Amino acid sequence: MGYALAHGACFGCGRIFGFNPLRVPSITSPKTGTREPICQACVTRANITRATNGLAPIIPLPDAYDPIDESELP
Repeated sequence: MGYALAHGACFGCGRIFGFNPLRVPSITSPKTGTREPICQACVTRANITRATNGLAPIIPLPDAYDPIDESELP
């Protein structure tokens, strides 16, 4: 049994971070049309703006930034 942790650049700030590839918050890139991951710090900053604009916060799943059991990968 093993675990997997994806690493990639945050769409918001460009920082490289580790995340669960199936549960990390993401956004569709307007340039590529692909889903891009968002780090916890950018989610926190986005939620401040969302609250100011009367929108619901982004609530990451509890394991969004943790390794995933390899058996869960497609």
